[in-house]
Parts: sequence; C-alpha cells; structure tokens
Amino acid sequence: MNQNKSYFLQSFAIFALSIVAFLVFKSFLPKKIFAETTANSKNVVIDSLLLEAVEEDSTAEEGDTLSNQPISFTAVDGITFPDETFSDYKGFQHLVQFYEKLYQLETTQQGNVRIAYFGDSMTDGDMIVQDFRTNFQNQFGGQGVGFVNITSESAASRNSIKHEFSGNWKTQSYLNVKNPRSPFGVNGHVFFANDTAHVEWVKYQASKLKNLSELYNPTLFYGKSANKSGKIALKVGNDTICKKLTPNKLVNTLVIGNTTKNLKVDFVKADSIPIYGFNFDDGKGVHVDNFSNRGNSGLPISTFNTEVMRQFQEKLGYDLIVLHYGTNVLNYGSLNYTWYEKRMKNVVNHLKECFPGVAILVISTADKATKYDLEMKTDSAVVPLTLAQKKYAVQAEAAYVNLYTLMGGDGSMVKWVEEVPAAANKDYTHFNYRGAKRISSMIYNQIYSGYEQFKKLRANRKVVKAAVKKDSTTVKKDSIHVD
Repeated sequence: MNQNKSYFLQSFAIFALSIVAFLVFKSFLPKKIFAETTANSKNVVIDSLLLEAVEEDSTAEEGDTLSNQPISFTAVDGITFPDETFSDYKGFQHLVQFYEKLYQLETTQQGNVRIAYFGDSMTDGDMIVQDFRTNFQNQFGGQGVGFVNITSESAASRNSIKHEFSGNWKTQSYLNVKNPRSPFGVNGHVFFANDTAHVEWVKYQASKLKNLSELYNPTLFYGKSANKSGKIALKVGNDTICKKLTPNKLVNTLVIGNTTKNLKVDFVKADSIPIYGFNFDDGKGVHVDNFSNRGNSGLPISTFNTEVMRQFQEKLGYDLIVLHYGTNVLNYGSLNYTWYEKRMKNVVNHLKECFPGVAILVISTADKATKYDLEMKTDSAVVPLTLAQKKYAVQAEAAYVNLYTLMGGDGSMVKWVEEVPAAANKDYTHFNYRGAKRISSMIYNQIYSGYEQFKKLRANRKVVKAAVKKDSTTVKKDSIHVD
C-alpha cells in the first residue's frame, strides 16, 4: 500500500512540474501555433526553385519606392486609362490589347480569344478556372475545356472533363526537374510512353456542363524526336484507326478526329517522343486553359524554353496569361518577400519573351488563417505577400487583382469557413466549389469592369481622332491660304 502511495506521489509531482514548466516556457514560445492540417496536403510537392530562392535570398533588403508615387500609363492604340495610386492599383492599361480582342469578338462575332491560367492548388481540379471559363464563354461565346494534360494528379476530382490514363506513363514536371529529357510543354510537363512492353493510353470523356458537353476538335500536341515509328491508335465505332506521329518540330500537332463525347488513344512505339497533351475547343469565342500544379510558387515558369513556347504560341495564340499564386509562398520564416518580388518580375518578363504581345494578369494570394494563441486569424504573412505581388505587377507592367481584399480582407477566410453553408475548407486555406465559384465571379467582374471602361475610352478615342483630323485639315487650308 505504501509503495502504491509513493508511486502516486511521484507521478503527481512529475505532472505538477510539467504544468509549471509549460507555464514558464509558454512566454518564450511563438504565438503562432501549428495551423489545422491542410486537407490538400497529400501528394503536395513544393517546387525546388522556391526552396532555393528562400535559402539564397530571403534576407534581401526590402525597399518601397512605389507606395507614394502616382502610377501613370503610356497610351496603347490611342487609349490611356487614368492614373492610379499604388494602394488602388489594377493596371487595366496593360490589358488594352486583350480588351481589343474581346471587343472585336463581341462586335463581329468572329475570331477567338485564348487565356492561359497558371496556378497552384487553388485551381487544382479546375477549381475557380472552371467557372472563370464559363463566365467568359457565356458572355463572348466559345465551347470546349481547352488544353488537358496526359496525366494529372487531380483528374479524379475534376468535373469539367472525365480523365483517365494508364499508370505506366513517365512524367517530368518543372516543379522538381531542372533539365528534362525534352523541353517542358506550356503546361510545365512532358510525358513519355517509354514502356515498350505495355501500351500507354489516355482516355477523355466530355462532361455535362454547359459549353463542355463535347470534346471539340481533339488535337494532340507533341514534341521533337528521332523516333519516326511512333503512332497512335484510336477506336471509332468498331474500327481501330492508326495515325502516324511525325515529331519533326519542337511542337507538333495532330488532329485526332471529329468532335466527339469520348476519346481513348493508345500510344504505339512512341518511346522517346515527348507528349504534351490534348486540346479541345471549337475554334471560336473564348477558351481558357487551366495549368495548375500543386505546390507551385510560379517560379518554375522561368525554366520555359523560349523557342518551344513561341511555337506553342503559334499554335494556340494566347492573348492573356493569368498568374494565380501565393498559397505555397507563405510561411517561410520571414515577412520580407523582396526575394519573391524580384524573381516573379523576371518570370513575367520571361513570359513576355516567350509569348510576344501577350497581356499578363497577376492575382494575389487569398486570405489564409493560422492559429494564434488558439484562435484562427489572418496569417501575418498574407498582407506582405500581397504587397510584393502588387509591386512586381506594377514593375513588370501587368494587371493586378487583390484577391485578399476582394474576399473581405482581414479575417475573411475564417468567415468563409464558418458561414453556413461554408465557402472554404477547414484547412482555412482552400475554397470549396461554392467558394471557388464566388472567387471566380470576383476575378471575372474586375476584368469585365476594366473592359467596360475600355469601351468608353475607345469610343472617346474615335471622337478625338475625328476632331484632330478636322482641325489639322483646317490648319492645312489656312496655311495654303496664307501661301
């Protein structure tokens, strides 16, 4: 009995000492405690360029030369948007040529406009982009889901297309491979059918969503190789049709067949031929390609081969590139994002080299909540990151959407998670489908408000030109009269 009592007293003493120790050391612990586990953490890969950048340059000095200066613009095609302040910067001026393409599409009902939407896990499974695409196609026309990879980690969760593939594809991604066997495609991946013992295949099925109910004009994109024996085989009814691959250029295309609802393609003797993906669109209206990668910071885009991208541009003809990043850049031990600002400015400039004449739109990180003193609050890194993203947008002459302020600013993610029905997941980082649709509308509405302003400026430009012409004619006549 005494032995049990002694044991109890020892245990109680240890327990009491533990409590005292915790209370003493609590004041030395960081206020920020581990956030709730992200629901999307499985299979997340943080891109290697981000890790290198953080290690090399996270202590770079932070400067601020923009916040107190008015931002004025140079006329494009005779159109100049009003000056802006840094705090309210949207940069519609840098979308003038994109808006002109929309205007021609709207007024003539001819031609097409194409958008490349690059993102991270926020756009995984076509989240946000799916509704963004729908908004444009409902307003300006266009049908088809656009460019789709050969394999995808989010295929099972995507609603805009049903996507299946064999498990023997060899994949290289710009997130973790610096020197791929062949250049990456516009999707940041390259795929190889190198299993000579088993045929690689891919299968697509159109969804029942509006504007996406068919696989329009299925077209294969593939790269250059010395292999001249490769071919694809597809079933049409009861027949199997074979088509030869001719990998002579850096970027090659092969129209698979007519518009269909289902497509299964086998790759035969195609080893060493870089395969990029399939495009599905009807050739008119607006088309939006979703190039999302979990764990992407945006920095890997700097590895794009300029010549290869220019050949993609010849085939696809992008008018706008959207950069929607930030989720994977938060929380690296510093609130100074000068290193990210510098590198992403270079990324935008590199994209302009790869896709001459394309407009760029930068979308900031959304709000994210983290646990501080056992309470979920806006992460302290969110605002500094949005400022860095705005700075590189201004410096690189890109348009900008502040998603953090659009969704409500400080504490908004907590509200989106806790409202009924919820609009975001319990990881306090990612939106659910309901929230993604709202976010898509916010982004689209800002772009469209700029387009409405553009149309007014364009109409006024015509009046000004006519007046100038009239005045110059009068001057000319007067001059002649004087002579």
